[in-house]
Amino acid sequence: MKRAVVAGHICLDIIPAIDHGFQLEPGRLYEVGAPIITTGGAVSNTGVALHTLGVETVLVGKVGNDSLGRSILEVLRGHGAGLDAGMVVVPGAVSSYTVVVSIPGSDRIFLHCPGANNDFASADVDLSRLQGAGVFHFGYPAFMAATYANGGAELQRLYRRAKQAGVTTSLDQGMPDPGGPGGRADWGAILAAVLPAVDVFLPSADELLYVVDRQRFGQGDNLGAADLSRLGARLLDMGVAVAGVKLGARGMYIRTASVARLRAMGAAAPADPGAWADRELWFPVFRPARFVGATGAGDTAIAGFLAALLRGLGLLEAGRFATAVGACNVEAPDALSGIRSWDDTMRRVNAGWETIPFTVTEAGWKAGSHGVWHGPADRA
Repeated sequence: MKRAVVAGHICLDIIPAIDHGFQLEPGRLYEVGAPIITTGGAVSNTGVALHTLGVETVLVGKVGNDSLGRSILEVLRGHGAGLDAGMVVVPGAVSSYTVVVSIPGSDRIFLHCPGANNDFASADVDLSRLQGAGVFHFGYPAFMAATYANGGAELQRLYRRAKQAGVTTSLDQGMPDPGGPGGRADWGAILAAVLPAVDVFLPSADELLYVVDRQRFGQGDNLGAADLSRLGARLLDMGVAVAGVKLGARGMYIRTASVARLRAMGAAAPADPGAWADRELWFPVFRPARFVGATGAGDTAIAGFLAALLRGLGLLEAGRFATAVGACNVEAPDALSGIRSWDDTMRRVNAGWETIPFTVTEAGWKAGSHGVWHGPADRA
């Protein structure tokens, strides 16, 4: 199995323990419990999850030589010896951190400092690390100023280099602060230029709506099957081979391109592209033993999908495994404590782990095995 290279955003996550609901109001003090201090961002969440799932993984991120940066490197080493070897340490830079406010009964609030991530450029990814790799995944350019500046020129350069190295490419855009500089970037134009060089693109519903249908941003939980079909077709038209929409508790939608496009995916292309081509599937989530928090759930679901792709699984199995890893994630308060090994996760799936069923009433959709729905564009 070929290795993965995961690059981009990394930070230190500080997650206070909060056991009761409240409304944040100016001037008030709120007593909380002991914090969980761990790493966050795509490099940590997706990269370390891939490592836990048994994929040899190189992590490439940028930190300062301050106490926060040293803590980030220490946490990475705690997940596996040498996991910090690809990190770029910049003297004098401020390392990124996030305070994650997870109040019971409400969605998470993130207080985020981009820090050294803002200066990440394509040159920070050593080309030698891409040689012989199967997958290159880059996460959160929406939080990384240098990557989206000048119409995303650095992001385009990064993906051109990755495709020239022959790897299969994956992108996680991230959700920018609508009022910040990342939110004001023209993401429609940036992605139109970048996505032809991206093989796997699995954004969340609202990340995608922010780019292609800003008026509906914030309504990701309300997307119906017809909406997903239109969004999936649009992403394929923009050039990706495997397009998906992460829907949280409503599962994951996946749409795939033609045989010719799948054959051009690079080192981790499916061995049987015909079995992957022209598919439209909506996967249910697995029922977690307990729901603790969703920090990093989407990132780890991407790790599950990429691990399945690298191991040569079929599309149905890859989609189910992605949602299984995401369900493991929500059983812990941080992004990584709930992630299990490949074998443990697969045993759980094969032992009859229950999914949360749902019904699609739109015309052309048909129920399949394991609670998966097949859309009107599904060749099978």
